[in-house]
Amino acid sequence: MSPWTRSCQSLGISHWKKCPQMVSSTFLVQMSPSSWTQQSSASCSSSPLVHTPERSSRKLPGPVQASTQRPQILSSGGCLDTGAQSQSPSRPRLKAGIRPQAPGRGVPELAEAGSSSSDELRPNGKGLPVDQSSWGQNKPENSLSRQNKSKSEITNMVRSSTITVSDKAHILSMQKFGLRDTIVKSHLIQKEEDYTYIQNFRFFVGTYNVNGQSPKECLRPWLSHDTQAPDVYCVGFQELDLSKEAFFFHDTPKEEEWFKAVSEALHPDAKYAKVKLIRLVGIMLLLYVKQEHAAYISEVEAETVGTGIMGRMGNKGGVAIRFQFHNTSICVVNSHLAAHTEEYERRNQDYKDICSRMQFCQVDPSLPPLTISKHDVILWLGDLNYRIEDPDVEKVKKLIEEKAFQTLYAYDQLRAQVAAKAVFEGFSEGELTFQPTYKYDTGSDDWDTSEKCRAPAWCDRVLWKGKNITQLSYQSHMALKTSDHKPVSSVFDIGVRVINEELYRKTLEEIVRSLDKMENANIPSVSLSKREFCFQNVKYMHLQVESFTIRNGQVPCQFEFISKPNEEFYCKQWLRASPSRGFLLPDSAIEIELELFVNKTTATKLNSGEDKIEDILVLHLERGKDYFLSVSGNYIPSCFGSPIHTLCYMKEPILDLPLETIRELTVMQLQTEDNGSQLEKPMDIPKELWILVDYLYRNAIQQEDLFQQPGLRSEFDHIRDCLDTGMIDNLSASNHSVAEALLLFLESLPEPVICYSAYRNCLECSGNLAASKQVITALPACHRNVFTYLMAFLQELLKNSAKNHLDDNILASIFGSLLLRNPAGHQKLEMAEKKKAQEFVHQFLTHPEPLSLLSYSA
Repeated sequence: MSPWTRSCQSLGISHWKKCPQMVSSTFLVQMSPSSWTQQSSASCSSSPLVHTPERSSRKLPGPVQASTQRPQILSSGGCLDTGAQSQSPSRPRLKAGIRPQAPGRGVPELAEAGSSSSDELRPNGKGLPVDQSSWGQNKPENSLSRQNKSKSEITNMVRSSTITVSDKAHILSMQKFGLRDTIVKSHLIQKEEDYTYIQNFRFFVGTYNVNGQSPKECLRPWLSHDTQAPDVYCVGFQELDLSKEAFFFHDTPKEEEWFKAVSEALHPDAKYAKVKLIRLVGIMLLLYVKQEHAAYISEVEAETVGTGIMGRMGNKGGVAIRFQFHNTSICVVNSHLAAHTEEYERRNQDYKDICSRMQFCQVDPSLPPLTISKHDVILWLGDLNYRIEDPDVEKVKKLIEEKAFQTLYAYDQLRAQVAAKAVFEGFSEGELTFQPTYKYDTGSDDWDTSEKCRAPAWCDRVLWKGKNITQLSYQSHMALKTSDHKPVSSVFDIGVRVINEELYRKTLEEIVRSLDKMENANIPSVSLSKREFCFQNVKYMHLQVESFTIRNGQVPCQFEFISKPNEEFYCKQWLRASPSRGFLLPDSAIEIELELFVNKTTATKLNSGEDKIEDILVLHLERGKDYFLSVSGNYIPSCFGSPIHTLCYMKEPILDLPLETIRELTVMQLQTEDNGSQLEKPMDIPKELWILVDYLYRNAIQQEDLFQQPGLRSEFDHIRDCLDTGMIDNLSASNHSVAEALLLFLESLPEPVICYSAYRNCLECSGNLAASKQVITALPACHRNVFTYLMAFLQELLKNSAKNHLDDNILASIFGSLLLRNPAGHQKLEMAEKKKAQEFVHQFLTHPEPLSLLSYSA
């Protein structure tokens, strides 16, 4: 009898009474079981990398307080480092507040981001529902990148910004004129054409999937192929590092290697300043501008969105940099979407996740975060991974040989999805006049000759959206052979709005004079299209949205949802208003969305009845009255968010139980051992956990990339409903969706599998198997059994590692952070703690008889 079978039988699975069909014979009978490796060529050499001078920033007078950041200057092909990531948040499109300067008067201070990943999650359109505790903006944790450590300092080549505006504009920045400040900004945006003109600047946009390789050849054939030096470089990489360390700990030496390779390959006829670097695991984006343009770059902000498993792993996702160039807002996005030909719906979902979750915070806290779509120009590059649908690989290669690219383009998945308006609506792409950029044998121009023999595809793409954009070239670069992809570049002339200083001053003063005529005593008043909102049948991790319109009267007004007396926030944790603050001009209107989303943080109290879908929102007008909005609804209890011991006492599906029973079991205290309770003897593990694990054992034991590739939102909803209703015969979903549902189930437990009280002991005895077993033995019986059961299942997965490509380090990393959680709440684990948690689980996976010393209560 295999250890897996013994484990299942010892846990008493076979004697469940309610649903005997759950215990399949398949389950019980058939389960026998990095440094720079090669220097660039001499022709690609340039000045050494150097460090940035000390930063300085100064607040600017006038209606817009610019977020000033200073870049570093590069000589031809060289670069300066920016240091740690800037803490200056981004600004909205309040364009007229930043006046132009003559080159050399000073430049905004610019900075970089190192590796970054987000732990808080949120609903994401069609994407798998993901959790977010705070419902605020995504605030990825940033770490300093390596180039801070090894570069010498230079003389202060740039001075801090000294932008000035008229005296009347200056008084608008005073606190008592806050409302007028906002009015001025709004009017300046409306009158933008009165004081700006269009000037073309050349943008280079490049993307390269480097397949985890270090740079082995000069990048100038890609980055400097044109005779004219670009004004702006946007350079993106994917699969920068494929190691497990980069995937789980977000640190890689290859960031420095490729940063250096790019900096040395920039066009030799110009000097460049590095504006920003942002990286999420292997997805990296670099932004450079010519030195003479640095003075006109402002409001720089960078963010990341992971779309991997559980919506947070950074092996897939996107990074973005947004900035203001003169008076035009620009957002550059680099994304790596889901792989495999058949996964085009998953790619569509990744795109929508990035669009909905990528948010740039603003200096003005009264304004909502900026999204990608809220920019004048959007440049989207990356390994989008859309494939060619034709299954005949030889036919595809023949069309490529004949250079019949338009015939082949008819089979392109991205073309079909854009035509169906499933993705990239409103975006443009140039004609594909180059052969597919994937997949080649590394070091050659030969198509893939591996066992999988991947079909060629245009995976690597550049798209754009906005006005005054002309594409000058769109090509691949066959000369580079480091990777199994070829790099792609696109060169654009982009019309940027440049401020005429004199016209700007006149426009500003006219606005100020007109406001002087307004009576401050005017009381703002608005009308609301709806004041009562009812959310019916709210389910775990299923977003519901209700909307209403605020219509303003004749007086400009600022509105904000404010907290009620003795409450910290304006609404309960499961609710959010978007936007929660704003400004309305006379006779204007805005639509407000109320988003209701129950996650791991809020589900337990809704299950127990300690909380209800009931709230009152207070909409406050500055210098005006308050409006009250009523929110009500009902929550459908779920096994997600229920404690382990509660589920063990629920021998029937949760939705078959009376609400009062659910509430009593949910608030019942966890006991270390049987205390003589009058309740019927509980099951050894929750039936819902068994259903998920049994499904994976029967269907996914050899599934490649299990627990590493996300599932689909619609399938998670189906899985949750099957578990909550007990209709497991209807359970039909992809292996990846079921695997992700298992992880989400473990994450939703209010008390983790290894109880909070044992957390420190586990870290202290990590690496000592005997002591670790004693910690597990001391857990309450239901928690001990769940840990035992999961370890047995993971060992079965490892027996099939030749097929599923899992190893003990991957599983320990994934499950370590779920089974062991910091009692301090939602704060992220420190790297040392994360590694100890991984080591604690790892020792149970690799020991020949890891469970032999554990006792069970059947």
